[in-house]
Amino acid sequence: MRGEPSCPKCGGRVRAPGLFADTWQCSVHGAVHPLQPVLPPSVEALAVAVNRARVPAWMPWPLPVGWLFSGIAYAGDDRSGGRATAVACSGPGPLGGFGELLLVAEELGVGLGARYAGIDGPDPGAHIAMEKPPVTKLLAAGRPTPLWHVSGTPADRAVFAGEARGLWLWAIVWPEQSGLLMYDELVLTDLRDAGAEVELLPCGALSPRILA
Repeated sequence: MRGEPSCPKCGGRVRAPGLFADTWQCSVHGAVHPLQPVLPPSVEALAVAVNRARVPAWMPWPLPVGWLFSGIAYAGDDRSGGRATAVACSGPGPLGGFGELLLVAEELGVGLGARYAGIDGPDPGAHIAMEKPPVTKLLAAGRPTPLWHVSGTPADRAVFAGEARGLWLWAIVWPEQSGLLMYDELVLTDLRDAGAEVELLPCGALSPRILA
């Protein structure tokens, strides 16, 4: 597990604000919102990230049967707050075996979702055909939210992207066939609004996917 902030776009080292720049800097991508060290799955860790987030922290609620919360990460700092969140869940795949789901909410240009999706970022851009009908829909904070398939991703995952609350919403699923989960009318809750229900959240082992 990383112990220091990193670039949300490439995972490289970042320089803290100082005399010559008032933002975090990546030698490749310039000014970035730093990805903070990944927090292990616990109610306490979740509260830390959610309280700092300026964007939603999406999670299926209720979780699919047998699924567990398996980690959270956020990009931002104490001054800017969390400008991107990534929430990991894992459990039985719809076709058997083990599945993992990573939900990313982020402001335009942060690049965290594209990194987990395995594409050149920072945003979905030409990888989604928004002129075509969406491939699936879900409910995000009570609103019907269309998602489009993201093309050009590695073969081991299925990736979907759309817009919710004026921000990018990414859903990355491993393995690729577990993408069928996204056609089950998932209901997403913004954990910032979940209140005391968060204390009932079942927690599992830390997902290696969120460490990528």
